[in-house]
Amino acid sequence: MKKTASTILTILALGISGIGFADEETKELEKTDLVPSGTYKVTAEIVDAEEEELYVKTQDGKTLELYLKESTKLMKGKEKVEFSALEKGQKLKVKVENTGSSLTPKMVKIMEKKGKKEKAES
Repeated sequence: MKKTASTILTILALGISGIGFADEETKELEKTDLVPSGTYKVTAEIVDAEEEELYVKTQDGKTLELYLKESTKLMKGKEKVEFSALEKGQKLKVKVENTGSSLTPKMVKIMEKKGKKEKAES
C-alpha cells in the first residue's frame, strides 16, 4: 500500500511541476494567449526551427504561439530573412491576425539597435 501511494504521489508531483512549462521534447507550451489582431513588440521565448513555430512574450506578459507560414514576411531591417535568423531572446515586432481560435502571423521583424559605429556612418 505504501509503495502504491508513493508511486501516485511521485506521478502527481511530476505532472504538477510541468504545468505551464515547455515540454522539452516538443518545445510546446501548455498555456498561450490570444490577442486582438494588431502589431506587438515582443521577445522570442522559444524558437522551434523544425516546426517553424515561435513562442513570444508581449510587453504585458502574454505568451503568443505563432506558426510561421509561407505567406509570413520575416524581416531583418529591410531584408527578407530565413527562419534560422530567429533566436531566443531577440526583440521582435509581430503583426498578427486573430482568427478566433489562433493567431496567424502576417509579419515578424527582427528589431536591432544601431551601434555607435553604425550611427556615426549614417
